[in-house]
Amino acid sequence: MRIAAQYSHLNGVEYMLVHHSDLWREIQDAIAQVDAEACKTKVSKERTMRGRRLYSPVDLNKHFRDNFRQNGWRERRNTFWVTDDEDLMRGIYTRSEADQKAAIVAAGREPIMSYNQTDFVKDRIAVEVQFGKYAFVAHDLFVKHLSFFVAGIIDVGIEILPMKQLEREMSSGVPYYERDLVNVLRQGRGVPAVPLILLGVIP
Repeated sequence: MRIAAQYSHLNGVEYMLVHHSDLWREIQDAIAQVDAEACKTKVSKERTMRGRRLYSPVDLNKHFRDNFRQNGWRERRNTFWVTDDEDLMRGIYTRSEADQKAAIVAAGREPIMSYNQTDFVKDRIAVEVQFGKYAFVAHDLFVKHLSFFVAGIIDVGIEILPMKQLEREMSSGVPYYERDLVNVLRQGRGVPAVPLILLGVIP
């Protein structure tokens, strides 16, 4: 596969070029090594595309996972505690996991464990590969990457998405770069408050 488009939010690309040019090359190489045609294995059962051979999100994700993992990229989970008290939550979110729970218990509230999980993290850079449902991208951009950034785990979040050209040859409901680019742009230059890179890929 290859990168057909990219968008740098809050200088995400510039940060990579200055501080992590080696990882930036690894990401590009991981994408380039995906054999998209080998992933065209799904036979559609949808009425409008019945019998048509499509790109399989499962197979694409496996290729990406294998390529990233062989270079030391690993899944990462950020666990935290929540409760229903807004003022309490504002005051403890940046504390350690143990301190969050202790503060909630001390306030007489119920501590509820929660977490965010991202596909690949290495040297404070996170990568999400999103060939699933389009609703998941907003969660990645406005919740996952932001959560990891605020928690001090990452400095940049990267989202890999199919271009519309590729999405047309996939099942319905898959996200595409052009739509999610607009979703970020319409929020204004400072939202979400985390450096991001959107990458649109094609076979």
